Amino acid sequence: MTRKKLSEGVAAVAESVAVETVNTEDLKASLEEVKGYDGVIGYILRNSTSAAIELKDPSKLIEYAILSSSSLDAGEELSELFNLGDVKHIIINGKNIKVLSMTFSENKISVFIEKHGDLEKVLEKLQSFRG
Repeated sequence: MTRKKLSEGVAAVAESVAVETVNTEDLKASLEEVKGYDGVIGYILRNSTSAAIELKDPSKLIEYAILSSSSLDAGEELSELFNLGDVKHIIINGKNIKVLSMTFSENKISVFIEKHGDLEKVLEKLQSFRG
């Protein structure tokens, strides 16, 4: 596994990952559980055919959607630029929130967490889909 600090507050973890298949319904169920964790603001789950968005403050939907998409795109671009391999997950530490972005098969996930929230607990729950 390779971990490189890309810039202040942004880290990407990459490793070779075998082609994976993920049951979207199981993933949604896990995200619903994660949504109840202390400090979790919400999540965005999207694939080529649908999107599920659960946020405590729906008025910020556009901002979170842009952040989600941008973090995943930036992770892929940085991975290619620095030859990191497949990106396992991306963590962004902002002033007030943290964002965990991951891709499972065709499913792209971003979980938004308050600064004091337990990112490791969320990551541990979602890593179970990697096997």
